[in-house]
Amino acid sequence: MTPGETRVAPTDDLRQVRSDLCPARQTLARTAARTEARLAELPGPADRSPRQRAVAEAAGDAMRTLRAAFMDSHTDAVYDELTDGRTRHLRLRELADAAAAAFPGLVPTPEQLAAERGRPQAHKEGHELDQGIFFSRVLRSPQAGPHLLDAMLRPTPRARALLPEFLETGSIDLGSVRMERTGAVARLTMCRDDALNAEDNAQVDDMETAVDLALLDPAVEVGLLRGGEMTHPRYRGRRVFSAGINLKALHSGDISLVDFLLRRELGYIHKLIRGILGDEETNWRSRTVEKPWVAVVDSFAIGGGAQLLLAFDHVIAASDAYVSLPAAQEGIIPGAANYRLSRSAGPRLTRQVVLEGRRIWASEPAARLVVDEVHDHADLDLAVERSVERLRGSAVLANRRMLNLAEEPPDEFRRYMAEFALQQALRLYSADVLDKVGRFSAADQKGRPR
Repeated sequence: MTPGETRVAPTDDLRQVRSDLCPARQTLARTAARTEARLAELPGPADRSPRQRAVAEAAGDAMRTLRAAFMDSHTDAVYDELTDGRTRHLRLRELADAAAAAFPGLVPTPEQLAAERGRPQAHKEGHELDQGIFFSRVLRSPQAGPHLLDAMLRPTPRARALLPEFLETGSIDLGSVRMERTGAVARLTMCRDDALNAEDNAQVDDMETAVDLALLDPAVEVGLLRGGEMTHPRYRGRRVFSAGINLKALHSGDISLVDFLLRRELGYIHKLIRGILGDEETNWRSRTVEKPWVAVVDSFAIGGGAQLLLAFDHVIAASDAYVSLPAAQEGIIPGAANYRLSRSAGPRLTRQVVLEGRRIWASEPAARLVVDEVHDHADLDLAVERSVERLRGSAVLANRRMLNLAEEPPDEFRRYMAEFALQQALRLYSADVLDKVGRFSAADQKGRPR
């Protein structure tokens, strides 16, 4: 087998995967099994020679051409089969697992993903690229895409299970997020104190659970998010909002496309904007339950932390805080920030921040495009209380809903996320990202925020 023999999908296979669904899925499964057998003849990714890597890459490219062609022809039929005609609301992981079982060769199986879990990112086969193809096509569809967005706006089973406890006690410790209800305010504190609140899969789950609980609790009128005090040597005793994605977890292969990069955007961040989907059959006033949100940046909001701020109704920052989006330097895409930041900051500043890594300090005039208030540390708490009180106004929710609809129409967001699903998957396995995350540990040990 040579790279040239497998780089291009055979014309017959392409024609067959674009035919009727039944023969198309058979061709897909047969060709995928043949490709897996060829790859199994090679050493693992970490032990391949340059020639063997080229052979594996060519075989993968040819197979992914078939998967893309299959989905381009059959997305709605595939999605309808997996969701029983869009009567079942499957979340991202559930949908991916169902697709792996019903359409062999389309996306990786749970067993394939489990076998690679914990391997360094550079030593993986790249199965998440196939998930990127799948979700990009589902989200592109005007039929399947909105249904998937709705599925991701529903409260998680974990949140529903914990709701009675939170309603009774008014507080809960989820691990990386603590939440307390005081009066009508749900106060969420990110408390990965050893990692400067750098997010990983577990923290995304905790954040979505906390957001769900705040939205489900009828006593809560406003949500507040703030970083807790750190034990990290360089920032010990100081509050930190977020250092973004946990690059150490990315290097070790523990940041996933589905459970982190896609779930984060379509799950809790989207819920901050849209709310949670309620009972559509009985709640004629609104499809969603939503609430206004305030964020407080005490030190910095880097990467994913800065992305978060763009979803909030009001942002308060300390006078020495800064915001940055170094995703281009890291080699990845900063979630929906490319979509949202240009709306608030304009195209020129957005390009400086995203493409060139410019920091925006709270003390400079440009900060007013992403931050609403700037105060000395001693005045932050009072500013927070004033802000949450203002957002309890009786007409806030209705106007907030209309502002979000005008600024971020659901179909525009869906189309952005369709392209993001594929492009972010490609970046995860690009040579520059694999090289950068592989060199991350030494810099991390020095305690330098990105």
